[in-house]
Amino acid sequence: AILDGLRWLGLDWDEGPEVGGNYGPYFQSQRLELYHEAAKRLVSQGDAYYCYCSPQRLEEMRAEQVRRKQPPGYDRRCRDLSAAECSQKEAEGITPVVRFKIPLAGQTSFNDLIWGDVVVDNSTIDDFVLLKSDGYPTYHLANVVDDHLMAISHVLRAEEWLPSVPRHKLLYKALGYEMPQLAHLPMILGPDRSKLSKRHGAVSINDYQAQGYLPEAMVNFLALLGWSLDDKTEILSQQELAKNFSLERVSRTAAIFNPDKLNWMNGVYIRSLSPEDFVQRSLPFLNKGLPAEIKRPLPPDYVRQIMPLIQERAKKLAEVTELAQFFFVTELDYDSSLLIGKDMTRESAIKALEVGQQKLGPLEAFDEESLEVVLRPLAEELGLKTGQLFGMLRVAVTGRTAAPPLFQTMAVLGKERCLSRIEAALEKLYKLSE
Repeated sequence: AILDGLRWLGLDWDEGPEVGGNYGPYFQSQRLELYHEAAKRLVSQGDAYYCYCSPQRLEEMRAEQVRRKQPPGYDRRCRDLSAAECSQKEAEGITPVVRFKIPLAGQTSFNDLIWGDVVVDNSTIDDFVLLKSDGYPTYHLANVVDDHLMAISHVLRAEEWLPSVPRHKLLYKALGYEMPQLAHLPMILGPDRSKLSKRHGAVSINDYQAQGYLPEAMVNFLALLGWSLDDKTEILSQQELAKNFSLERVSRTAAIFNPDKLNWMNGVYIRSLSPEDFVQRSLPFLNKGLPAEIKRPLPPDYVRQIMPLIQERAKKLAEVTELAQFFFVTELDYDSSLLIGKDMTRESAIKALEVGQQKLGPLEAFDEESLEVVLRPLAEELGLKTGQLFGMLRVAVTGRTAAPPLFQTMAVLGKERCLSRIEAALEKLYKLSE
């Protein structure tokens, strides 16, 4: 899923899974031997030890620490077990974990490219697990070993990993590795300033893809969470982001994930698409979302006529189905009362639609210009405001009070479909008196 998300965003990698390179393998499960080797070396040189404490004992220990209001952490019971004691535990069938042996005194310092110099007392650091009982490494061991063996120069990750850096610094030192430069990026919070979670909406890139966000918009939006080019520029292509990004402009302040801004930005990107590109990106959503009774494949020329009217209104591709559905369905479903505009009666609405039907029937050209020539003066002829007549016709031919421009919409729907829908609207009004 992670690789699929990166590919969708257009973030192609030069080396790694599925691409290859000089520093593989690239899946943790294929690198276990490397982690085991590092863990054994740490144990043999006295920088790590085997811990045989059961999950039950650790749970009881933590509960007692909470009760005593003590900082959580392993109590180091197994730190100084003799070789004979370790052999006895293993003879009993206990599979140990491997823990790092934190120095009990002194301080550990490091520099972060965003947070600057940080100093931590070793007495506050837990003897953390390096290798779990199932043979898999923890993140602490895997990231240090992998970053060294893959010659990583810079590590950019979330601010929540900042407290783990002293552990990693000591681990790098014990293994004789040089620590890469670090930059811990600000957290992304929900609008209520709590940690971003499912209750704030989608949290997976795949979820945003399914909702019809464009990858270009997502990259632009995410890049501006905690970083900015200046105080005014908000629309940046991936090339512009790559050219201008610098850690110096990354903020320490947590970024707020604003869904409204994402929707606005996605709308900007949708409107910037070429008509054909918009059609091609929208088709999967139309095919999935339109009722099954609508014949597939959708008529390509008809779709190309519809989509420019929708493009200006859509903020997400998933909205295209709802916006365009009235172009495809056979019957419209709406409340008859919507046909009677403000300050109008049922009778005046019927008269307006009947006269409109009579005016439209003889038209040979059913294009935007011809429709305007006929319908705009009709309002005055009927003693109506243009908004009253056009609003009524909009409901009759689309089933909605809000839709794309009326004349363009009617031209795309075509004469036969429009007249049929006006007839259906009249039937609704006739029945209101029954």
